[in-house]
Amino acid sequence: MRLTTKGRYAVTAMLDLTVNAHAGPISLADISRRQEISLSYLEQLFARLRRARLVESVRGPGGGYLLAMAPEAISVARVIDAVDESVDATRCGGLSDCQQGDTCLTHHLWCELSEQIHGFLDGITLGQLADRQEVRQIASRQRRRPDGDSILASAP
Repeated sequence: MRLTTKGRYAVTAMLDLTVNAHAGPISLADISRRQEISLSYLEQLFARLRRARLVESVRGPGGGYLLAMAPEAISVARVIDAVDESVDATRCGGLSDCQQGDTCLTHHLWCELSEQIHGFLDGITLGQLADRQEVRQIASRQRRRPDGDSILASAP
């Protein structure tokens, strides 16, 4: 079982958007710098997140992205699903053709594990993550430049 960088980066970028929402629209360049994710990769992810209506874009000077709904309404699983990612513990991608076209002996076990993981991630929202002390501390550190200048005002 693995969650690829697509899903990990989408969740990370959405959490960055959440913890920095007090600053207004957030540019992908800012997210890219803070999270060390390629700007072109973020553009691809945010196109999918926009199609899934999880984010809204704001054009013009001071533009960027905002969450399209309250962070408490966006589960981690929903973000992962929006970028066409799945958390699948099977070797066959859930197609039941794991053993030369047939279902393997442990297929149903791995399907159930995948469902449990998805359920777990569906029970955690961006709002819950943003409220965690360790997330707030990391976000505060990421807002600062190496020379100590603050990039954004500190979160409340």
